[in-house]
Amino acid sequence: MTEHTIPSRKLTHDGVRALIDAAVAKADEMGVPMGIAIANDGARIVGYLLMDGARILAQDSASAKAMTAASHRMPTHAIDYNIGMGLSVSTQGKVLPLRGGVPIIIDGYCVGGIGCGSGTGEQDLVVAKAALAAIGAEIPDDDVSEG
Repeated sequence: MTEHTIPSRKLTHDGVRALIDAAVAKADEMGVPMGIAIANDGARIVGYLLMDGARILAQDSASAKAMTAASHRMPTHAIDYNIGMGLSVSTQGKVLPLRGGVPIIIDGYCVGGIGCGSGTGEQDLVVAKAALAAIGAEIPDDDVSEG
């Protein structure tokens, strides 16, 4: 490392596919079709799937959750709700402080975020965590309080 660079990790397209495949498998197991979005470390959506039967607007909420988790590097529900809703308005809905978004952290590096939507907040979170487990990413503590 030099004084002008920092080490980093990048999520590969194979990683994106593995996350989506694992999320779909968990959502299928639960019988809850979802929208699943993956954001990279720059909070840009790099993968998305709307399962058959998922609510159409899940594409927006899942994407916002993925971008929020990636940009804030924390679970979406850990963001203070009132502050988060203010940020949601000011970012045209790109920040969303609801359950179902978690950062993708590998070896201490945040490589992106995953957002799931169309179930209850708890169902969305369970599916997102299953995807993280499938690629060996850190699983956020369950005791993260609601913001």
